[in-house]
Amino acid sequence: MSKVSDKNSAIPLLLDTCALVWLALGDSRFQSSSSKNKIEKSFRDQQLYVSAITFWEISMLNAKGRLKMNEPVLNWIKNCIEKYNLQIVNLSPDVSVESCQLPGGFHSDPADRLIVATARIYGFTLLTEDQLILDYGKNGLLKVLNCF
Repeated sequence: MSKVSDKNSAIPLLLDTCALVWLALGDSRFQSSSSKNKIEKSFRDQQLYVSAITFWEISMLNAKGRLKMNEPVLNWIKNCIEKYNLQIVNLSPDVSVESCQLPGGFHSDPADRLIVATARIYGFTLLTEDQLILDYGKNGLLKVLNCF
């Protein structure tokens, strides 16, 4: 993936699970956040990515009753993909291995490890509000942007 040099160009953003859910549910914090313009540019330039593991995480949250939806979860996911023109990043051997070898003592949540590894392997900036991931990004091992 090439580096983005034009200030008006979108940066390739990988949405963490929380970021996708809040974006899709119209969380009002996005309206005033500094990340809103970046999301809009990435959307326009087809540079808005989601790891396939995010859909598993959303499905698990729904199955456990922690995320209520007014439609079947698969319909909700398909609607998000279409509405936000999401580019899905499938699990690859590189991401799988990277998730088990993250430098800097990253925590043990497997979905977070796969999402962080995806961002690192593909050079994406990870959009999240997860404090553990934000803290991990402070050490220079991950490009990360706070949702809000």
